Amino acid sequence: MNITRENNDELNAVIKLTIAKEDYEPKVAEVLKSYQKKANMPGFRPGKVPAGLVKKMYGKAVMADEINKLVSENLSKYLTENKLNILGEPLPSEQQQTIDFDTQDSFEFAFDIALAPEVEVKLTKREKLNYYKIAVSDDMVDGQIRNLTGRFGKNETVEAVTDKSLAKGSVVQIDKSGNVVEGGISAEDTVMSLAIVKDEKEKKKLLGKKVGETVDFDLKKAFPNDTEISYILKISKEEAAAVKGAFRFTIQEITEFIDPELTQELFDQLFGAGVVQSEEEMKAKVKEDLARNFEMESEYKFSVDAREKLVSKLEVNLPEDFLKRWLKATDRGEEKMTDEQIENDLPKFLEDLKWQLIKNEVVRANELKIEQEDVVNYAKKSARMQFMQYGLTNLPDEHIEGYAMDMLKNEDQGRRMAEAAVSEKVMAFIKEAVKVEEKEVSREEFNKMFENN
Repeated sequence: MNITRENNDELNAVIKLTIAKEDYEPKVAEVLKSYQKKANMPGFRPGKVPAGLVKKMYGKAVMADEINKLVSENLSKYLTENKLNILGEPLPSEQQQTIDFDTQDSFEFAFDIALAPEVEVKLTKREKLNYYKIAVSDDMVDGQIRNLTGRFGKNETVEAVTDKSLAKGSVVQIDKSGNVVEGGISAEDTVMSLAIVKDEKEKKKLLGKKVGETVDFDLKKAFPNDTEISYILKISKEEAAAVKGAFRFTIQEITEFIDPELTQELFDQLFGAGVVQSEEEMKAKVKEDLARNFEMESEYKFSVDAREKLVSKLEVNLPEDFLKRWLKATDRGEEKMTDEQIENDLPKFLEDLKWQLIKNEVVRANELKIEQEDVVNYAKKSARMQFMQYGLTNLPDEHIEGYAMDMLKNEDQGRRMAEAAVSEKVMAFIKEAVKVEEKEVSREEFNKMFENN
């Protein structure tokens, strides 16, 4: 077997593999011999089918299969041994000659490859990047406490309607004289939330009312949203849009959500035994947790800015024609990408590819080591973030670790976690290498930074 490489230019090359008869013939003979032993054909005893007949039936397919194996194994071996840093994967060359297994006994296979350009990543303190720290306000802390404790509160019956009440009762349509409209709209067991009443004048008519009392009010003014009106009157949204005039509401039940008492038992349920022992400590703990969550968002924003800056400074040529072919050849979607779609998606793909080249160079040049422990730690962090989205902030470490290890058992998830761990280590290195200017911003200011992205 002979393997050669011809460089078309700095970024494109062709690898040619010449397979001679002596390269594949011994393996083909071995496979056909095993076929002969297992062959079961009419007119012959098992294992006694003539070798010539077996070769006639299976020889061409076996030869093609063994040649393809030789090509694949030796191409991979050549790339590894020559330490070729390629983009994508080898593609059958546009120079490939037609292969005829019927008439040829030696074969030449040609593959196009794209060579990764050499990149240089200079990181010094002259490079400045902002690190946006989100300020934790008292309103955020209070809101988060309501979210956490709300799971342990309950609805209780109260004597009079307040702006936090849910009032249940019957509603009927009335005319300008206060008489019930015959054949008008009515509903039983309907519920109104005072918290969403829009018009203050209409709300005041309800405030302070007790069970058994009635209130005449303009439903359209109180609830200008047709969805809410359709829910209260138990009619369609289309019918709700046409509703006009006054309605009489007879109160049958008044309930209100009551926040739980701040006891040690509640603190232990929310944060773990003994972690928090007073309302002040709870506020401090919630503020600390919010700050930690916001830190993850700040790190993400920093990584976006760092990537954007480094990619914009990287001036390299990329083998775009090859990459277009590779994207099309490796498309596994049900609906194949068109040339136009590939052309439109190419700028984003090239940007991602440049970032990958930068990361690889940072790892290589600075001898960054990615250990299994790094991957496990990232998986645990990812698991903890998932649980926190559901308000589960005090799960035991062993539970988090068990969930993380289960994620890593999945091949796709494990690969994503490993890639993310590399990115995290690269970003940590960049953060240390450049000058970072910390700026405190509000939640609203931080969110606006992503509006144009």
